[in-house]
Amino acid sequence: MPKTTKRQKTLLTIREANRTPLTAEDAIKLLKEKHTVKFDETVEIHFRLGVNPKMNDQQIRSTVNLPGGTGKEVRVAVVAKGEKVAEAQAAGADIVGSEDLVAKIGEGFLEFDKLVATPDTMAMLSKMGKLLGPKGLMPNPKDGTVTFDVGKTIKELKAGKVSFRTEKDGGLVQMAIGKLSFQDDRLLKNLAAVVDQINKVKPTSVKGTYMKAVFLSSTMGPGLKLDVNKLQELHKYLAV
Repeated sequence: MPKTTKRQKTLLTIREANRTPLTAEDAIKLLKEKHTVKFDETVEIHFRLGVNPKMNDQQIRSTVNLPGGTGKEVRVAVVAKGEKVAEAQAAGADIVGSEDLVAKIGEGFLEFDKLVATPDTMAMLSKMGKLLGPKGLMPNPKDGTVTFDVGKTIKELKAGKVSFRTEKDGGLVQMAIGKLSFQDDRLLKNLAAVVDQINKVKPTSVKGTYMKAVFLSSTMGPGLKLDVNKLQELHKYLAV
């Protein structure tokens, strides 16, 4: 039987001491109090939703603009043609190309976090599905990454636009909402935007409880259960 590490024991103790669901404000404070590692941890939110992803009308896939940003420099690559190449470069894309970039990706080049493509280049990228799909890098109209409006899209991605979807084996949605070094209000504003968008994309066919459980965690910290009933109160942070 594997030996329980000191860190695992500490995390278990924290979880046991906080079985009662917390407000988002208290959970963030606790994660910061228990921060012991030397690097800036990522804060993540995990939703267990009452959806069945095996049903087409209950598959959730959307995007949300995090008003406080992600705390991460997002490298954006763009596959485009003609004048859209110059537009992408002017908007701050890190890598821009056409057939040459597609060929480079086919050879294994994946040094980017987001890939944007204009609709007229998707035929070239279609053969890259097996390479890009599993890594979440394949451009998709539902994510807004297949578009002729490349300038706007690049700026949104660099400012904090993130995509999310339910996992195939259950109603789990999870995403990063910033860094533990962020001011509390900055994290709360990002969390409020995520909760608001999760509510907006609720499938009409869902019956019963939609938001079953929500947990907040950091990279090396504990997973803290949030009071679902209190989450709707976070909307006040979006009005600031």
